[in-house]
Parts: sequence; structure tokens; C-alpha cells
Amino acid sequence: MTSAQEKKCHAIIHTAAIGAAGGNLIPVPGVGIAADIVAMTTMTMSLASVFGGNLTEEAAKAMAITGIKNSMLKQPIQTLTKELSKFVPILGQVVAPTISIAMIEAAGWAIAKDLDRKFGAYH
Repeated sequence: MTSAQEKKCHAIIHTAAIGAAGGNLIPVPGVGIAADIVAMTTMTMSLASVFGGNLTEEAAKAMAITGIKNSMLKQPIQTLTKELSKFVPILGQVVAPTISIAMIEAAGWAIAKDLDRKFGAYH
């Protein structure tokens, strides 16, 4: 990954994380995960273009879901805390978005590295 690609990836991943955090402000368990999937699908498609690749929405969504699953498996306490915090007024609206940002950032960089391996070799 070149430094220019890394800067583009940083902007894409950070924007997606902030967008997902917005969706996690809604104090309903499960809505946050849906917001995470939408943000990550869009993020994955944008990241692919950084490396000269092109993904269908279905392929990007599959990668996003895999990324979220991997994050959830690596950080099960965070995931559980994120969803359960929504039952606590006000606290949940602070905790859930914060955890979502961390999870999207981690998954985003893993996806970027994967896409660099996949598409970077061709350019």
C-alpha cells in the first residue's frame, strides 16, 4: 500500500466509522449492526477503487459481513456491551457509537489490507 493509498483509505474508513456511529445513536438493539453493515458495504466498495478494483454491492456486503463477524469474534465483550448499552438511556447513546467507531476502524483496515493484496498486485 502506497502512502497515497493509505491516506485515501484512512479518509474512507474514518468517514464510514463516523457514519456507522450515527446509526448507533438510535437506542434500539440491532439497528446499530444494520448501520454498521451499510457503512461497511459502502466503505468496502470505495476501498476497492483505491486499489484499482471493482466490487459488486453483493461482494462488498459479503466482505463487510465477514469483517463485522471477525470483529465481533475478536471483541465479543465490546459487541455485547454495544448492544446492551442501548437499554440504558443516555449512556447507550454514548457507548454504542464509540464502540462502533472502534470496530469499523479495525475491520476497515483489515479489509483495506485484503483488497491491497487482491487488487494491488495487478497495478
